[in-house]
Amino acid sequence: MASFAEFLKRKDIEISFRRYGLDAMSAMAQGLFCTLLVGTILNTLGNEFHISFLTEELVSIGGKGFTLGALASAMVGPAMAVAIGHSLRAPGMVFYSLVPVGYATNALGGAGGPFAVLLVSIIAAEFGKAVSKETKIDILVTPMVTLFVGVGVASLIAGPIGQAASWIGQLIMWATELQPFFMG
Repeated sequence: MASFAEFLKRKDIEISFRRYGLDAMSAMAQGLFCTLLVGTILNTLGNEFHISFLTEELVSIGGKGFTLGALASAMVGPAMAVAIGHSLRAPGMVFYSLVPVGYATNALGGAGGPFAVLLVSIIAAEFGKAVSKETKIDILVTPMVTLFVGVGVASLIAGPIGQAASWIGQLIMWATELQPFFMG
């Protein structure tokens, strides 16, 4: 058992409330703020004050046009995952592999996307850190493990987390309709 604890220490894998509940969640909130919230603010400013460079299409991806704010908002999953990876001190190849993990998880998570990204990114980053620099073909193994673990776990838990978040939202709306004074 001591050798496993030494391995975790060597890989900087610290299973604690501070690391996951405080550090990772704080980082996730920053990633969320820098994309979704700032994107929403930019869209609102552009629309309310008729600022053309904020309302005009900046780029087209897959036939869909994006304003600056919409582009920022579309990157919420990758930004949260990368922020979480940074807080966990993930090495480069793990860190960069979290971009598609975050995108897929947020897309699969729906209303529960941010919470799903938090859980999945922690798991993917820690597995990636565990295998990083352990083989001669690290350039293949580390990103593949991070991606397979991340997208695999996301395919299992992101949807149910999204459904639970939607259910809670509907419950709150129902309670607000019944008791608007107390719930509003």
